[in-house]
Amino acid sequence: MKFWLDKGVDGFRMDVIPLISKPKGLPDLTPEELRNVGRAYANGPHMHEYLQEMNRNVLSKYDVMTVGEALGISLEETPLMVGDDRHELNMIFNFDAVRINRAGRQWKSWTLPELKAIYAKHAEELDAHSWDTVFLSNHDNPRLVSSFGNDSPECRLPSAKLLETMLLTLRGTPFLYQGDELGMTNYPFKSIEDFNDIEAKNGYKADVATGKVSGADYLANLRHMSRDNARTPMQWNGSAHGGFTTGGKAWLAVNPNYKEINAAQELGDPNSVYRYTQQMIALRHKTPALVYGTYQDLDPANPVIFAYTRTLGADRYLVVLNFSDKPVDYAIPGALQPTELLTTNLGSTEANTPALHLKGWEARVYKY
Repeated sequence: MKFWLDKGVDGFRMDVIPLISKPKGLPDLTPEELRNVGRAYANGPHMHEYLQEMNRNVLSKYDVMTVGEALGISLEETPLMVGDDRHELNMIFNFDAVRINRAGRQWKSWTLPELKAIYAKHAEELDAHSWDTVFLSNHDNPRLVSSFGNDSPECRLPSAKLLETMLLTLRGTPFLYQGDELGMTNYPFKSIEDFNDIEAKNGYKADVATGKVSGADYLANLRHMSRDNARTPMQWNGSAHGGFTTGGKAWLAVNPNYKEINAAQELGDPNSVYRYTQQMIALRHKTPALVYGTYQDLDPANPVIFAYTRTLGADRYLVVLNFSDKPVDYAIPGALQPTELLTTNLGSTEANTPALHLKGWEARVYKY
């Protein structure tokens, strides 16, 4: 770690760091533990001791940021790893939100109230001394807009922008995975031969080759949730291989939509997902309440509208997100009165009214 820190790196993302300490004797897992192997392997007898030693001997001596991939760590246990007084890590990735659409290896439907409840619980459990993270995608999960938005040609642009609005205004440090800022989508896999991920191939042997699941059903599920969706080459431009390589084939095929969705095209388009994400990052940087402010969900049970406030002293902000394809007339709870529309993903100008007329997948940020 010192080798890289002395070269000037700004921090570390630590893979499955709670598994750093193994139980003495490496005993076989019980049937109950086998139902949640991540939980069984996390929180070993010396985990906190090892992390505190790492912090004491290395991390505390540098201006550095650390984030741990925290497999097996519950929300309630999070402060033990990231609390200011613990001297271990700055923050960890909790997977409650990103895995709301899966049950084991199976894709499942999810509801907006379920997602909102996760963020509300995080705000309750983690205070300013136990910093949170916000993410819905990474190298182990499918593409953001395909999982939590709508990647159809009509809705991809607004829903990708809505999701960036949410990630960059929720409480905690946001993490955006490469390609999210372009609105890259899942790959249209056609056969098991299209996949590279060992998890997908082993699952095929375990489920299809044994007759537990049909090949068609297995592939349909993989198209939704395979890790390879996020591992296709970055789409830099509209040239061969998406500009990723001038050589032969990369480890995976480039998504066929690379000629329409690529960095070069979006840099030149003021209405692109990339340019909108830039605007949202700039808004967050200049607005302390969106970083340090308290969080309140205004309408937890609403099935399509996510409305919440971020408040820091006299600075008050309202975020309203329409998680549906259809327009929605929405009355802000408590007759809360917006005073200034700071940003919207669909060019609306409606302000200073508690009754909003939201387009499908519209996102707005107000001062109030």
